[in-house]
Amino acid sequence: QVQLVESGGGLVQAGGSLRLSCAASGRTLRLYAMGWFRQAPGKEREFVAAINWSGTSTYYADSVKGRFTISRDNAKNTVYLQMTSLKPEDTAVYYCAAEHLGGGSYYPTRYDSWGQGTQVTVSS
Repeated sequence: QVQLVESGGGLVQAGGSLRLSCAASGRTLRLYAMGWFRQAPGKEREFVAAINWSGTSTYYADSVKGRFTISRDNAKNTVYLQMTSLKPEDTAVYYCAAEHLGGGSYYPTRYDSWGQGTQVTVSS
């Protein structure tokens, strides 16, 4: 099983940018599609973005399309989420997740491994 550690969260003003990283260990990320999810207080975990193993296909929630970009560097065993034009409603704990031999899914139950999360807070 792959172990995942997120980093890059923090406090940013509305309109600002952050880049989250998800570093994997234990197995090569080439075996996994990757996803980013988020969970705000009192809300369910929701899909943000996903990418297939090679990086040739990406998927986004409508709420972040055009503002967030998911990418990966398999040589570094790392996945990224570049977030721009941040809004207060983007405030949440962001989790990365790995889907073994998958193509990238909107559903959290499809993912086998999860990181511990990183807090993103956007002030108005």
